[in-house]
Amino acid sequence: MNKPALLYIASYLFTILLSGCSSENTKTPVDYVNPYMGNISHLLVPTYPTVHLPNSMLRVYPERANYTSELIKGLPIAVTSHRGSSVFNLNPFQGNESDACSEVYYSYDQEKITPYRYTVFLDKNKINVDYAPSHRSAIYTIQFEENRKEANFILLNVGNGKLTFNEEGHIEGYQIIDNSQTKIYLYLETEQKPHSTGFLSGTSVYYGASSINGENKSAVLKYNKETQTINIRYGISFISSEQAKSNLRKEIRTFDVNQVAEKGKDIWNKALSSISVKGGNENDKIVFYTSLYRVYERMINISEEGKYYSAFDHQIHNDEGIPFYTDDWIWDTYRAAHPLRILIDPEAEQAMIHSYLRMAEQSAEFWLPTFPEITGDSHRMNGNHGVIVLWDSYIKGLTNFDLETAYKTSKGALTEKTLLPWQKAPYTELDTFYRTKGYYPALHPDQEETVAQVSPTEKRQAVAVTLGTCYDDWCLSQIAKKLNFDDDYNYFLNASYNYRNLFNEETSFFHPKDKNGNFIMPFDYRYAGGQGGREYYDENNGWIYRWDVAHRISDLITLMGGKEQFIRNLDDLFTEPLGMEKFLFYRQFPDHTGNVGQFSMANEPSLHIPYLYNYAGKPWMTQKRIRQLLKQWFRNDLMGVPGDEDGGGLSAFVVFSSMGFYPVTPGIPVYNIGSPLFQSIKIDLKNGKTFEIEALNNSEENKYIQSATLNGKKWNKPWFSHDEIKNGGKLILIMGNRANPEWGNSPESVPPSGE
Repeated sequence: MNKPALLYIASYLFTILLSGCSSENTKTPVDYVNPYMGNISHLLVPTYPTVHLPNSMLRVYPERANYTSELIKGLPIAVTSHRGSSVFNLNPFQGNESDACSEVYYSYDQEKITPYRYTVFLDKNKINVDYAPSHRSAIYTIQFEENRKEANFILLNVGNGKLTFNEEGHIEGYQIIDNSQTKIYLYLETEQKPHSTGFLSGTSVYYGASSINGENKSAVLKYNKETQTINIRYGISFISSEQAKSNLRKEIRTFDVNQVAEKGKDIWNKALSSISVKGGNENDKIVFYTSLYRVYERMINISEEGKYYSAFDHQIHNDEGIPFYTDDWIWDTYRAAHPLRILIDPEAEQAMIHSYLRMAEQSAEFWLPTFPEITGDSHRMNGNHGVIVLWDSYIKGLTNFDLETAYKTSKGALTEKTLLPWQKAPYTELDTFYRTKGYYPALHPDQEETVAQVSPTEKRQAVAVTLGTCYDDWCLSQIAKKLNFDDDYNYFLNASYNYRNLFNEETSFFHPKDKNGNFIMPFDYRYAGGQGGREYYDENNGWIYRWDVAHRISDLITLMGGKEQFIRNLDDLFTEPLGMEKFLFYRQFPDHTGNVGQFSMANEPSLHIPYLYNYAGKPWMTQKRIRQLLKQWFRNDLMGVPGDEDGGGLSAFVVFSSMGFYPVTPGIPVYNIGSPLFQSIKIDLKNGKTFEIEALNNSEENKYIQSATLNGKKWNKPWFSHDEIKNGGKLILIMGNRANPEWGNSPESVPPSGE
């Protein structure tokens, strides 16, 4: 080969190298987010490719049956919950009035979604769509590709509500949400003035009409065929249409979708930059930042210029300078999402605590909420785990709230409201039984339900309710201790040991008992309990709830006969087979996916389990398990999430575990060490300080900790405290490809458990 050819090849290769380096170096955190990750579920609800700003009131995603659907239902204006359907829809089309309909299903192509922008080509209609949101407002650009003889139309559909053309010709209105007293209001305007306006009712368009109300009605904007680009912007509100207009005017002063998208991108990068990572591979970063993006789906800030609507009393309130947040499925989020926010966004977490207390104060019962949503407290799942969020925040330094009020609302929820799953009602005979006997009574398989308040589908969940309430009671006891309520402290502390009443010493499982104190027999911990195990457990089987004593792991070890037996039981969890065909197992336990043996990576009660080896002198097994689970079940693809992603509940586990630590017991201010995916992790603690983790020699093979230092001191514990990092610090881990069983295994190294 001649010299010029060699020079050309060398130059070409060098250019490629520089190009690759440039691409990597110019990537921002939001560029790593893949909203499509997990959009095809293993069995149940998948993830949604949500377009929104962090913790913002306005959220949208394409409304379709599932990811593989060939059709989308209109263009979304807003959704009111993480899994809600669209509220209002835009429907552009070309044709005659006779073609108009309120619900349009579009064939689509070339869809692209980022957290801050949505573009799609409605291919059969030949319409380009470009969308970008702000916090309470958004902008659409609709472009008709074909210059046809017919007119161009924009239809705005309302599912159940009212639409009006105001004096300026802009659209105002509202939609009633879920047949509740809650309304979402809209103000919408276009840059291009329509030729005529009216309303569609049934199959007829009535031009010149000023308003319409009812179900599935549409406002009609008709344009001449020459108007091929239509720019639309709108605001939403839970207060009024006037407030929706004010929200729009405050946030968006342009009809340029690019400007709004660029601003949204900057906002996302600021939020996601609270954690920076280096090392790992490209997919590790995509999974990490996509998971972090999903943690910002909940809770949402619904304050609007210092005011907010509360579904807890259906009144408008002044937020007194502290934003009001709602939409939080606490059963899912207390475990990791809230603890993560304490580190990376403590101001928002503090506001969320205030919001909990406001909800209680605005409700008739003065009970702490369990599942606060836009329409109020839905009381889903079991437990009253808001008390765990309160205590965890307080013990970690977020103390700017009235602890005595927090205590009263929590105590009411635990001693006045029934513990029955999915119910908001006063105490029943089952709750009285629990407080006197120390466990929730179960029925035998052939017994009919005798208590009217029990949900026919959710059942009693006797073991899950008992174990969950023990954790809640323990947190309440710690608040009582802080307030010097000695009698209450002793009562709830003793009650937090009630899990012992269901521990079967012969099997080392938590086993349901009937009202006479007899274990339900015969019993199979894999399958007992009916659909989802709900007669006794909840969504998971007895193998998962065997470990549901997060507040007192040391006592669980004692109950099981010591550390060696505890380790054997843990190992058995990951090796015990399903015992039947998958289709049969998952028919009964559709939430119990992401299996490694009987362990389920797909459901929140499992999240702390891989870290429990740290408590029994085998930290290297935690390191092994965590790396395996992250690689097996969280991937950059359409099925890259093993189960329900409940607004950050599951994703926060990925964020923590990828960084190399995890809060096993919210309410005890310590973090268990696992095995980080990255060589360098830096967390902005929002107090001017940074906590850094450096994993030297880290790689896919080098997943085992050989030695460590924390803040310059030799560290031989598989945990560290919140106090040791809250003002910044550095954890250095020396990694290797073989386990060091000596590191962190001494009795003095065991992570703390509850008193």
